[in-house]
Order: sequence, then structure tokens, then C-alpha cells
Amino acid sequence: MGKLGKITRRAFLVGAVAVTGGVAVGAYVLTRDPKNPLDPERGATLNSYVIVDQSGVTIIVPRAEMGQGVQTSLAALVAEELEVPLDQVRVEHGPPAAAYATTVMMTPREYDAEPQGEMVSSLMAGMTRLLGMQVTGGSTSALDAFDKMRISGAAAREMLIDAAAQRLGVGRDQLRAEAGEIIATDGTRLTYAELAADAASLTPPDNPPLKKPEDWVLIGKSQPKLDQPAKATGTAPFALDTRSDGMKFATVKMNPRIGAALNSFDASEAQGMAGVEEIFAIDGGVAVVANNTWLAMQAAEAITFDWAEADHGATTEEIFADIEAAFDLDPNVTARDEGEVTTPDDALTAEYRAPFLSHAPMEPMNATVLFTGDRLEIWAGVQGPIITRKQAADIVGLKDDDVTVHTTIMGGSFGRRGFNDFVLQAVQVAREMPGTPINMTWSREEDMRHDYYRPGAIARLSAGLNQNGMMDNLRGQFASASVMRASLKAFTGRDLSTPDTLITEGCADQPYAIENALVTGHVPERSPRIGFWRSVGHSMNAFFWESFVDEMAHKAGMDPLAFRLAHIEPEHAPTAQVLKTVAEMANWTGETPAGKGRGIAVTYSFGTPVAEIVEISDRDGDISIDKVWIAADLGKIIDPGNVEAQLIGGAIYGLSAALYGEITFEDGGVVEGNFYDYDALRMSNTPDFEVQALALGGPVGGVGEPGTPPAAPALANAIFDLTGERIRELPLRKTLSFVA
Repeated sequence: MGKLGKITRRAFLVGAVAVTGGVAVGAYVLTRDPKNPLDPERGATLNSYVIVDQSGVTIIVPRAEMGQGVQTSLAALVAEELEVPLDQVRVEHGPPAAAYATTVMMTPREYDAEPQGEMVSSLMAGMTRLLGMQVTGGSTSALDAFDKMRISGAAAREMLIDAAAQRLGVGRDQLRAEAGEIIATDGTRLTYAELAADAASLTPPDNPPLKKPEDWVLIGKSQPKLDQPAKATGTAPFALDTRSDGMKFATVKMNPRIGAALNSFDASEAQGMAGVEEIFAIDGGVAVVANNTWLAMQAAEAITFDWAEADHGATTEEIFADIEAAFDLDPNVTARDEGEVTTPDDALTAEYRAPFLSHAPMEPMNATVLFTGDRLEIWAGVQGPIITRKQAADIVGLKDDDVTVHTTIMGGSFGRRGFNDFVLQAVQVAREMPGTPINMTWSREEDMRHDYYRPGAIARLSAGLNQNGMMDNLRGQFASASVMRASLKAFTGRDLSTPDTLITEGCADQPYAIENALVTGHVPERSPRIGFWRSVGHSMNAFFWESFVDEMAHKAGMDPLAFRLAHIEPEHAPTAQVLKTVAEMANWTGETPAGKGRGIAVTYSFGTPVAEIVEISDRDGDISIDKVWIAADLGKIIDPGNVEAQLIGGAIYGLSAALYGEITFEDGGVVEGNFYDYDALRMSNTPDFEVQALALGGPVGGVGEPGTPPAAPALANAIFDLTGERIRELPLRKTLSFVA
């Protein structure tokens, strides 16, 4: 990263098109004149996304790279319009800045959402800026970037052409941009580096022309990931790898009962270990500082503690009793209320359960921090750097502008690094040791046992069939802790009980035509700590809902695919097309050979309908997951290879959770502490995949999360097809044995 924080007149991009704004074209309200945060001393900052210096072009991608390929696919949007080969650009994460707000974060993405007007879009974009919502999450990166980053590349291109026209004394019609150069009709070539300083003095165009889709050479094509060579050679700079003269290494030991306090501790044995330098209390535990990470972790284990009690149930059974008791409370949210719901005598009633889950990224939580008294510098993998900066500044009593956050690449997140607890711990340690760089790393066990877990959940569903064999009189009750409430508390420190549709998403918002339906969400009075987990409420509610739909199909005596299409085709054509596509891919007939089973499921989430078919077989009493077919409609596709990888990765994540994932509690703390007792699919039992990504022309859909929700119900429905056993509780390993 270069120097940050300086803003000059040249750092503005103004006009009817604001590259850094929330809308591509139109009037601004709160989004007017966003500031470019890049330091002009680095080179020519043509706008907030493009820097040109003597060594070439740097593209700023203000979204966190955690393995989802965002620094390649989003850079391609700029490079496409800038007319520069992707392998000739450098990519950096943008600094914390309102210019990089995720301006679509408040945009409705339900299948039946009405398009927002220009003024509303501008207001919502401005609100995300005011709230510091520079966020990587919610599968919003591609949607947020698709217009603004293409426009940024086009604006920079036009400025470079103008600069060349002035230098050569020719008309713009005699110039073209190609492969990082401006080329005149007489063959004269000027590199972007030669023109950059002149271009930076020009006024950006109000409405730069964008290339037609038929002229794209990068967008819509699979690209090699720009970060892959460094990751393959071990040279990619994760926060864990940060090194500096005089650096010390730290770890933490926290109350195993998450959120509870530390009463006292005895560190006499640990303090006597050679190389241990400091041991002191931090919020909820202690920090150990030593001359290497392993020694710090060993010393932490040598400390004895007196821990306070948790304010939630001490065991898994007690916690789920609290969740079940929530059904007797008034609804937190009524997410679907249509017609008049009664309970027919022949209604199908079912109860489903899903456990708490850990994010379990391969890279444990870590951060590097240097506090000098008047400045604070942070290197960490975070998903919301503006929020990180503010929370860190508050701890050390500095202004936000006195804090620099370097967002590094991450070894997985799945929502976990949207929370800043680990960074703020490192800041607390650095505050106690001014002038000393602190590299703080959690052990795997601390990481697993101090997560912001996916909430445990219970769903009660009931429905009958009308005279046409369609679902009717749907009553859905969903009970789980509120992720929105927990997240607001983590970000603001305030405990706000707000209506939370995340409790019911994956059922209430699905494109099923049902005449009479009532779906409510219920929040228990207490719960262990929870947070956003890949696909959030869809991750468990899709299992509940799509399992129930399958049960209703069998009750109606209909093929599960035909039953779904009968409800979805009248409601949402793209989702129906996705279902038809996956059925064609798998040659779905509704009949499966002996010894095999097939299940289907579909979920609309984050602007993307995804349908999956899972095929399994019986291998001497163990179940083998043999193949998964996936179809999805992304609206528009930036990088087909990356889309395929993300859909497969999402499905593997969902299948792993369905088979193995479960966080349990004893004595108020989490039992599971490592991958040996929190397993996942391995290469040996991962199925083959076939993916077809559609681009039916709607808005850009999310891809990082939508592949996860259909996986569990498709597998459970395949198990029913194979065995005749309907499983209503996850993980499935508690009921059946699977091939290892």
C-alpha cells in the first residue's frame, strides 16, 4: 500500500457519472462529489480505481479477496474498458474510504423486488457511505462493481485519449486505445505511463462510452486468477506473514464461555518460560506476548484461570430448549402473510432442526498492529475496513484518520472476518506496548471455540393440498437467534431488538405460488454468540423448506421436479428455467436405478436462483455422494470459470455442513476445537460436479453464497429416494453412515 489520507482537488471525480458513486448515471443527492482517497504522489490517480505510474497500471479493487477470485473478476471490469491486458495490471485492495462503499447493500434482491427509482438508488447509495458500509459480503461484490468499475476504466481511457490528442495535436477520431497504449492512425504510439501525468490534469468525462458486450474480450471469459502464482509459491502476503524489525508475537486465551468475563488468572508458571515477555488481561481473557507464536501459545496453556459463567444455556440441550421456547413468544417478524390460513385435517406437519455451525476457515484469526501513540497501523484480513478502523480508533483514543488499515488477502472467511474481535484484541495488545509491532494469532482451538456461529434453528411447517394438488394453507414457524441483532451489537455495542427477516429467509421469500400462507420468525430470549455464516438464514432454512416441499410432493403423488415447477413457473420464470436446466443436465426422469438415489432442491438467494441435483449410492451400507449437477442464473456473467468454482465451492461447503457440521456445548463452552472433531468433505469423498451458469439478462446475481443452500436438502431428498427414510435433523452423520 502507498501513503493514504491525502486528498487534493485532482482526487475528485465529478459529473453526471461518478465512478466512485452508488449509481452509474443520474442525479446525486447524498452521493454527490465522492472523494478519491488515493495519494496522488503514487502516480496519476485518474480516479478512485485507476493509478498509472512509470511501472504500469494499478487497479484498486476495494473488496476483500478471501479465495472467491474477486480481485481478478473485478479488475477485469476496469481492464476491459481501459484496454489493458489483465496480466499487465497490478491489483490492490482499496483503503477504508466512503468512495468504496458497497452501494448496493441496501438494494432489494428478492425475486419479486420492484426496481428502485433513480432518486431512491442515490439516497440508498449515500446512506451506505454515511454508515461506512465498505463491505465484502452478501454476495454483492459483482453487482456493486459491474457498472461503476467499467465506468472507471472507460473514464480513465477517455482521459488518456484526450491527453494524447493534445500532445499530438490531432483529433480524437485519429486515436484508439489498445493494450496499454494510445495509437494514432499514423502509427505513433504513446504508453499510458507517458500520458498519465497529462491525463490527470484533465476533467473526467461526464458520460464515458462503454464497450458493447459483443466487443468484450475479458468480460464473459474465464481468466487465470491474478493471485494464484503467489499463493502457489507461498509468497502471497497474508496478515500472518507481516514482519517488521522488533516485532513480537502474541496469542490470546479467552473465556471458553463466549462473552463471559475473566475473574482472575495465575500466570506464574507461564511468566517463567524463557522468551515470554508480557502477560496481561484483555477483554474476556489474557494476552501473551513472546518472541515467537508457538511459545506464546504454549505459555497461554500454562496459565490457570477462574472464568465467569455464560449468560446462555450451559449445554446443547438447554440451548435448544431455549430455542424451542421461542415458539411461545410473539413473532419477531411476520415475513409472509397472504390469504386466510387454516389447518386442514389432512395437513402434513413436520419439525426440522439444524445445529450451530462454525465458519472454520483454514487461516485462523490473526492481525498485525503497530501503535506509536499518535498513529495506529493495522494489517488484517477484514470484510469491513471502515468499521474496523473506527472500532480500533476508539480503543486507542485516536481519530479515524490517524488509523491505517491494510486489508490483506485471507485464507477463507465465509462471514467470520466480518467481525473485528480478533483485530481489536491485537489493538489492545499493541496499546500496552507502544512502538512494538505485534503479530497476534489465535490457536486453532481458540478460533473454533470463539466463533460467531451460525445459529441453531428449529422449523415447524404445516401445509395441505388444494383441489388442484397445489400447496395451500402453509404455516411456517422458524425459531433461531437473530443474526441482525447480534451483528448490530458487535458493530455498535448496542443491543437492539429489531425485526429480522434473516430468520425466515429461504422459506418466506421463495418463488412458490401459494394462495394462503403465514410465515413467522421467533427469537429466543438468550443464545450463544452468533453471526453471518455463508448464505445466512438460507443455509438452514433451505434445508427445512426444500425438504418439506419434497414431502409435500410425495404427499401429492407427484414427481418432485414437476411439483416444484407447478408452483414456481407461474411465479418466477428464471427460477423455473434453472430447474428445467438442471433436470436436463442430469437427465431427470423421476426414476432411479436400484442402489441409487436422487434428490433435487432449488433456492433463490442473493439475486440468484440455484438448483441442484444430488446422486448417491449404497456402498455396503455406507452412502456415497457420487455426483452433483448445478444450474444457476447469474443474470450477467463476468468470469464463467470463477462462477463455476464458486458454485462448486458453495455446494461442497453446504454438503460438508450437512454431513458433519455441528457445534455443541458443555459447561457453557464449545466442545469442538479442531478439524478432527469438526470435519469436512475430503478429496476422497467429494463428488463429481457438473455446472451450467445461465445469463438470462437480469441484474448481476451473487455467486459466493447461493451455491450453499440447495446442497443439504438435495442430499436429504436423495437419501429419501434411496432409503425411504426422511431425515429432518442435521448433521446427517447422526442418522446414517457415509463413505469416508
